[in-house]
Parts: sequence; C-alpha cells; structure tokens
Amino acid sequence: MDKIIRVKDVLAALDQITGGRCVKSLADIFSGSNKFVIMKSSHIPGKACMELPGLVCGDLEAPVKKLAVTMTLTECNIELAGATGVDAIIAHHPVVDAANSGGVNMRGYLDLYGLSVFELHEAFHGLHPGIAYIHGHQAFRVDIAYGNIPGNIVYVGRALADVPTIGAILDRLNEFMGMGEEQKMLLTEKNVRDCNEICETNVATGGKLLVGSRENKVGTIIHIFPHTGFTAQHLARIKQEHPEADTVIASISRVREDSELVNKAAELGLNFVVGNSHAMEMLENGLPLAAALHNLLPAVEVVLFRERITSTPLYRVGTTAIRNYADYIAREYLINKARRYE
Repeated sequence: MDKIIRVKDVLAALDQITGGRCVKSLADIFSGSNKFVIMKSSHIPGKACMELPGLVCGDLEAPVKKLAVTMTLTECNIELAGATGVDAIIAHHPVVDAANSGGVNMRGYLDLYGLSVFELHEAFHGLHPGIAYIHGHQAFRVDIAYGNIPGNIVYVGRALADVPTIGAILDRLNEFMGMGEEQKMLLTEKNVRDCNEICETNVATGGKLLVGSRENKVGTIIHIFPHTGFTAQHLARIKQEHPEADTVIASISRVREDSELVNKAAELGLNFVVGNSHAMEMLENGLPLAAALHNLLPAVEVVLFRERITSTPLYRVGTTAIRNYADYIAREYLINKARRYE
C-alpha cells in the first residue's frame, strides 16, 4: 500500500530542498535563529510583510495528492486549485492576509477548499545557479545580501563557452523561454479577439540590449536584480571588486534606458543587457522547484500555475454585453454620486 503523503511530508521535502531553511517551530520565527524570517517594509503604514519560509496555513496531518507551484498567490490561484483538486499550493513569494486572498481573510478562504499554503522566497534564492545559466554564465560569486541589504542579490559569473557575445545571450534567452511560442500565442489571441492592440507581459518584456552591440565579446558578467535595491553606487563598487567585468545583466526586474544604472554602466565601459523579467521566474525558479518536489514526492501529482497577463484597450474588453453592463454600472452607480456611508 502506498504511503499517504501529508502536509508535513511536503514541509520536510521543502526543508530538504532549502538545506534546512524552513520554519519548523515558533522559536524559528521569534528567536532570530532563522535568518530567512525577514520583515519587508516600505514604511507604508500597515503594509509590512514577514516572510515565513515553510508552511503558512494548513494542517500538518492533511493528506496531499496534488500540489501546485506558483509564483504569487492570488484568488485566481485559489480558485483554480479548488476547481482542479489541488491540496496544497507552494508560492515562491510571501503571502499575507487579504493581499493574496482576494481581499478576505486567508484562512477562511483556504479552508473552504481544503488548501494548505507554503512560501519560500528568500529561503529559495541562492540555492542553484539556474538563473545565471539561463543568461549564459556560470556564477562564481553569489551574494544574496549585497551591501548588507537582505534580498539584494548579485551574481558575478564567467560567460559559458557557447555564449561568446552579447547577441548569443539574447538568442539564448529567446530559446530557453520559448519566446517564439509566446509570440504565436499572442498573435492567436489578437486574431481570436479581433484586436491588434493587445499586449502581453512575456512578449513585451523580452531581452533587450541597452548599452553595447550584439557583436561585443563577453567575459565576466555582473548579474543584478534592480528591484531588490541594487543601485548605481553598488555597480561602481562591484566593478571595483571585479575590474575584469565587461557586462551587466539586469533580470527579474527591468530598467529604463535613462536609468542611473544604465548611465553608470556606460560610464564604466560595461555592456548592459536587460534579461528575463519577473514574469519568467516561474520557469527559472518555479520549474526546478516543481521538478525537485516530483523527485522527492513521486506519489504526489505536481502542477505549475502560470500567469499570462494581457493589456487590452477598454473599448475592446470582453463581450458587447459585459461592456454595456460596465457602462451602465459606471453611469448609474459610480459617477457623480453624493458620498454616503452604509
């Protein structure tokens, strides 16, 4: 008889994958012994978040036959899980009440569908060289708190033998991320909806060269993630630490052409490439995590929840009926109404 896999077994698997970084007791949360229990705050009142790698909500003894790996928990994830027999969701990013559960209390929503939820985030970062590999280099230095800023990740790596130029990096990204398929999917949607103005995240945020040329040779790469707090001053400092570096890759998040980081790279004589956006992290981090879970828990069905976000002009969204509905509600109930409290 096959062993029944339970939530506690999933937690044990995640703890094995992360090398013991998961929260396993209240002491791990409050004693400061687990450095991956981190407060994240922009100092917006009431909007801070504490990362708790491991089980966030659920019964340790609950059985798990099917689990889903996702990047960011949303009500769409919860509804998809409830409709497709998923017992547990592993979110890469931290989750908090309301923000990740449709504006309502998380526990009640998850309990409705018998769902357990885990998170990992910083506890998963730095475990594997995959993001560097996809971008064409082998990292020989990984710092997940550069400048003593938790989560300010930077890699320094040497270009792979088959990635001799900037152009090779961009071509490699297109191949790994299936950009041809993404473009075909977008074209299909435009045709089906008869709207050529639709945009889609993966296609809109593909790799881009901001400083340098496709023919430029690549040797040592500084790989940064701008949204984590990496600044132009950090770039100048790490260039001093690695004077042989010739290229900067910014991935997960992007920068504009007039960014201080781009200007500093040009000043320092560095090529600057924008790599995969955050929208591709499901393939960079989520897919390896799912593969590891499948290996450790072969009796459990593992699926990936992938997001595909599109932008459509207001006048072309949905059917005529739903657009007429929106106009009616806006006109009759939302515009020029006296303020009242009910």
